[in-house]
This record gives sequence, structure tokens and C-alpha cells, in this order.
Amino acid sequence: MPDAPVSEAPGDDELRALDAHWRAANYLAVGQIYLLANPLLTEPLRPEHVKPRLLGHWGTSPGLNLVHTHLNRVIKARGLDAICVWGPGHGGPAVVANSWLDGSYTETYPDITQDTAGMARLFKQFSFPGGIPSHVAPETPGSIHEGGELGYSLSHAYGAAFDNPDLLVTCVIGDGEAETGPLAASWHSNKFLDPVHDGAVLPILHLNGYKIANPTVLARIPDTELDDLLRGYGHDPIHVTGDDPLTVHRDLAAAMDTALDRIAAFQHAARAEAATARPNWPMIVLRTPKGWTGPAKVDGLPVEGTWRAHQVPLDKVRDNPQHLRELEEWLRSYRIDELFDADGRPLPRVLEYVPAGDRRLGANPHTNGGLLLRDLPIPELERFAAPVNKPGTTLHEPTRVLGALLAQLMTDTAGRRDFRLVGPDETASNRLDEVYSASGKAWQARTLAVDEDLDPHGRVMEILSEHTCQGWLEGYLLTGRHGLFSCYEAFVHIVDSMVNQHIKWLRTTSTLPWRRPIGSLNYLLTSHVWRQDHNGFSHQDPGFIDHVLNKAPEVVRVYLPPDTNTLLAVAEHILLSKGYVNVVVAGKQPGFDWLDLESARAHCARGAGIWEWAGTENGSREPDVVLACSGDVPTLEVLAAAQLVRQFLPELTVRVVNVVDLARLIPQEEHPHGMSAADFDALFTADKPVIFAYHGYPWLIHRLAYRRTGHRHLHVRGYREIGTTTTPFDMVVRNDLDRYRLVMDVIDRVPGLAVRAAPVRQFMADIRLRHHAWIREHGTDLPEVADWNWEG
Repeated sequence: MPDAPVSEAPGDDELRALDAHWRAANYLAVGQIYLLANPLLTEPLRPEHVKPRLLGHWGTSPGLNLVHTHLNRVIKARGLDAICVWGPGHGGPAVVANSWLDGSYTETYPDITQDTAGMARLFKQFSFPGGIPSHVAPETPGSIHEGGELGYSLSHAYGAAFDNPDLLVTCVIGDGEAETGPLAASWHSNKFLDPVHDGAVLPILHLNGYKIANPTVLARIPDTELDDLLRGYGHDPIHVTGDDPLTVHRDLAAAMDTALDRIAAFQHAARAEAATARPNWPMIVLRTPKGWTGPAKVDGLPVEGTWRAHQVPLDKVRDNPQHLRELEEWLRSYRIDELFDADGRPLPRVLEYVPAGDRRLGANPHTNGGLLLRDLPIPELERFAAPVNKPGTTLHEPTRVLGALLAQLMTDTAGRRDFRLVGPDETASNRLDEVYSASGKAWQARTLAVDEDLDPHGRVMEILSEHTCQGWLEGYLLTGRHGLFSCYEAFVHIVDSMVNQHIKWLRTTSTLPWRRPIGSLNYLLTSHVWRQDHNGFSHQDPGFIDHVLNKAPEVVRVYLPPDTNTLLAVAEHILLSKGYVNVVVAGKQPGFDWLDLESARAHCARGAGIWEWAGTENGSREPDVVLACSGDVPTLEVLAAAQLVRQFLPELTVRVVNVVDLARLIPQEEHPHGMSAADFDALFTADKPVIFAYHGYPWLIHRLAYRRTGHRHLHVRGYREIGTTTTPFDMVVRNDLDRYRLVMDVIDRVPGLAVRAAPVRQFMADIRLRHHAWIREHGTDLPEVADWNWEG
């Protein structure tokens, strides 16, 4: 944000111009909720002019309009590059109204013209079939935050500000939203905001007193207690309170000028004078009535300033003549003739403080981040790949090797600062700590001599709040940058609801030609279910995959690379992708290298394929059985099982299939990565037993493949919610995913083997019994398991 002198306080005439804009926005907001026709009230209001279904949220809209009006003023006066995150996103009519006033709505949707006809279309489309949602949705120009689900606005705002040194991100936080856990944690984001390389965030806590049906906590506690809370979070609150419009306009203008002057001073001190003290950043506490300027009472009950103003204050307008009269009085109270000309165009007085071009909140390119996105300079994978002369004889920690690649990527983006790694205090635990050689951990709070790798200018983000990590990264991506979220597999569920919303956002924006694709939201899930033997049952849950694959197939992708080089190939792909949510599950413990880099790339490009070197096919006939696998530990167990089958049942022809891209199992009609029926049958056969060892819950594979020809021959082993603190191999034994159980499955399911191979089956069962006794005596896995390698 550029340095700026203290602005002169606006005079009464300027305040009246601001009030005209605010009244126009309020009128347009009410019109969107109610009117189907007669947009300028050129004739008396009749029932047929009103929508048959009244939907939307009025209560928060006057406050959002007020903030928008005053942001216009400071942006224009100071030449600011600014965006706003609207936390009470259910106040959609307010943000749409302001976008129409500043012209950005018409530029985006040329049929919604700035005249009477365009106003009529603007009103009709709101919460109407074939129109737009009631929230600040992706369809709304200038938005990066949907707001239908509360709690994420402030973390989104900080994510947008990171590495955007000239950007001001204002964030309106509703007092209902302020009660959520994610919002409460995100106040700590100011301890990670670098005043040198990052932009500024100006929170505006809007206390209108009520949620849907109850008072709000922060509006009812004493001001002294509220100030103590906000100062404890590291903010310096500036209060604006009132219900007289001109007084509130004057006070809010002064508050914004004071806040922006302080922000400019803090940034100047950090950038020009090398100040290192963490600022107490300003924020505004705005108290105005809920539903301000709306009906004071309806049917004898108080509305304005109460919870009754939350949605539609007058809800029987078509059927109740009194409600119809009150609606017309409400609309005319904004003095329409002072706001719009006879053709429905906003009068110059209304637009006096609206900025121009990209400075408009509805047109700022940071709110359409794909316009600013640059491809990442991914280093050559050959520099990091594990050498593989023979499968299954060398071991690497896959995520540690990936960490070296990410460190180089951090180095290569140091000048452009458009890539960040986020995670909940697990970067080192997840073996990615080589990134610290390229960038430390962002930190603006106190440091001690014992601390390591803390850096006020760092781009590795760690906070023990998965919600905040997710919100930061979403805001960062939505404003045109790239990132990776590393998390323990079991605890990524904390952000289930957040990823839902982001997927919905991506799905909607993919249908809007004016929205440019943004960098993909990339998850690296490690410390996974099969290697959480030391932490136990609480850390064992592979279900995030199921959750994500329920979502829009155009948007979601899931990858389970079986070794180091396939992880590198997948990482290169996802980091260059746009517009997706990519979930990658990979181990951090030492694991066998199966494929060299060239083979890994080819295998990942296929998504699923036959590992000829692992099976016993010679091309002369179909396999007797297919051993399939997806995930690193299941792959190990399948290959160990294949080796046992080769040893004990040499007459069997075995095919080994590995699946990296889980969506390949879905029919191509249902997912862009899905396989045709012919390709699926060629890979898995149409009538041979398929023993599938899967990383997660086995019923997911059945769900994905239930329409396949050979589904009745498919037998899936996976995690069955049986876990504890035990040895690594005991985890797979307990869930019947181990190599010996897989061999028993082969014997049980290949026709004719049950009797002939009964001794082999009994031998496998005996090893499992010996395993149970061994681990209880020795605390380690059987030597033949611990010392196993591939001998094929």
C-alpha cells in the first residue's frame, strides 16, 4: 500500500454525497430481494410487481453497503489497490448492488445494463430460477469469498495479502461469524504478516447485534472486555457506533483515514527504516443496527435492530395489503429521484466517490486471480529422482525427496514470491524440512535462542490450526498464486467443510468464462494410516479420499503414488495444474523404489497399468488372477504376495496392476479421468478374480467400480477401522491387508485351488498366527517381513 498523507476529513457536502451512494446501494439491495417489475416505482406498487418467493438477507446488507461506500472513498482519494472479503457473504444483494453501481457488473454481464431495463433484470435474477445465488457467490464480480458458510473470511483475507505488498485487503467480519472456531483462530494471522513483503489486512468487525434468531456474543459483552480481547489478539481497535447516518458517515470516514494512516506508517517503518517490531495493526469495530433503514416494526413487532431483520422483514407482501404499503414506503424512503435519472442511470452525485478502472472493488484483478497467475518453474525431476536399477532393492523416504524438490522451487520463486508451503506444525515431521534451506518459517512474534528456522520474511507457513492453513492457502490461490498444503492424513478431516466450499467455488467458476483458472489446491497427505502404528488409533483415518471423491468430478483428483519417483511425477503434475483440488497420499517412512523416473512418468500418465515385471504373464494366455493395488503399503503387500504365489503356486499366471489415479476406476462417462469399459476389462479382465489391496476404506473401490463387467469378481482389502498402537506389519494383518491374507484370497477365489492348495493356505494362516505371537514377545515384526526385498 503506498504511503499517503493524512486525508482531510470530508465536509458535510461530501458526506451527503457518500450518503447518496449508500442510499442507492440500499435501494438496489431491497429491490433485489423483492421486486419482479416496476424497478423505479414509476407507478404504485402492486402485488404482481413483487416476486412470488422472497429470498435473501437484508439484515447485514446496510452495513456492507456502508463499508463499500467508504472503501470507494479511500481507494479513490489515496489511489489504493484494494479488495474486500465480505464475511457475511449472505449479504449478496449489497455487494451485487455496489458492483452494478461502479459499472463492473455491467462489464461482466452486458445484459445487466445501467438503466431501467438493466435494473429490472438485476432485480429479477436475484435468488430466482436461472439467476444468481443470494450469497456473494463466484458469479459476483470482485468476490473471492462465498460466505455461505461462516468462519473463513479473515484467513482468506490474510492469504490474499501474503506476498502482495501493495494490496490492502479489507475484511468485514460479521458478529455471528466471529463466534466460529476458524474465525477465532484466524485472528492470530497477524503474527505471520510480513510488513515488508506482504500487504495489509484491515479487519472491520461489524456488530449489528444478532444472528438468525439470537444475540451475538461480541455485541453483548462490555466494550472494555471486547477491547481487551481484540488487543490481546494484537489489534488496536477503532470504534464507530451509531444510527444517525451522517454521524456514522463522518465517524467511519475518520476511522478509515486513521487506520490507513497507521498502516502506511507501519509499512514505511518496516520497508524504509528496517523496523522489526511487530505492529499492533488497526481494526475497526463498527456498530450499526441490523436491518438499518428498514421497517422499524412489522405487525406490531420490532424489526430494525433485531434478529427479525435478518432475512426478509416483510414476508407477505403479495397477500397482505399492509405489507405491500410498508414495502413501498420503505423503498421510497431512499428518495429514488435523488439517486437515479428517468432512465434508471445513477446520477453523478451518487458516483462521485466511486474509483475508476481496476481500482473498483468489482474489477480489481486480484479478485480474478487467474489473470495474474504464472506457471511455476518446476525444477527438472532428474536432479532429485531415486536411481532404480532393479525394483524393490533400494529404499527412500518419498516425502524427504519431495522436500528437496520443494526447496529448489522455493529458491527459484524467491524473487517472484508466488509459492508457499502451509501446514499445521508438521513440515519437519512430514520430512519436508529441506525447504527451510530455501525459506524459513514465517514468524512475527517473539523469538528465543533455542528457536530454529523462524524467519520474518519466510514463506513456509505453520500454525496448529488446519482451518487457518486452509484459509490462508485458499486466499493465496484465489489471488493468483500457488501452494501446497501438507498434513497428517487423519487430521485433514478438520477442513472437510472448507474443501467442500472451495470445490463448489471451483465448480461454479469453471462455468463462468470471465473467471480465469487459478492454481490448484494441492494436498499432500502423509503420516498416513498404515504408518501411524506408533501414534495409534486416533491417528488412523484414510477417509478424506472418500469425502473428496463424492464431489464434482470436473474438479477433484486423487493420486496414490506407490514410491518416490511416482511421487515426484505426480507432484510435478499437480503443481502445474489449474482449477483442481488435488489430493496426494504418500508415505514419509523409508519405502522401496519400484520404478525409475522414466517408467514412473509413463505409469502416472496412464494412471493405472500392468507391472509386467511383477507378474508371471508371458502373453500366451489370460491371467488366472489379478493382484491390484493402490497406495504405497498396499503395493508392498501385493508385490510380496505375488512373490509368494510365484514360490508356492508356480503354475498360476498372475497379473499385477497398480493404480495411481483413483479416478481411473470410474467409468469415463462419470469422470474425465475414467476408463472406458473396454479399457477397464482389458486391464482387470472381465471374468477373472481381482484381489485389490487398497490404501483406504475398501467399500470406496466397490463404489467406484460397481458398474464394471467384472465387479462380482472384485474382492477388496483395505482399512476396516481396526487400529491401535502396534508394529507396522501388524496394522496390515489386523485389517486383513497383509501378503499372507492376500495369498489366502487367491486360493479362495481362483477356481479349483481351494482343495489343491489347501496346504499352502494353511501355511499362510500359520505364519499369521506366528506373527501375533512374535510381536508380543519381541515388539518387532517377523524377520522375514522386516528383512524382505523383491526377488522377482
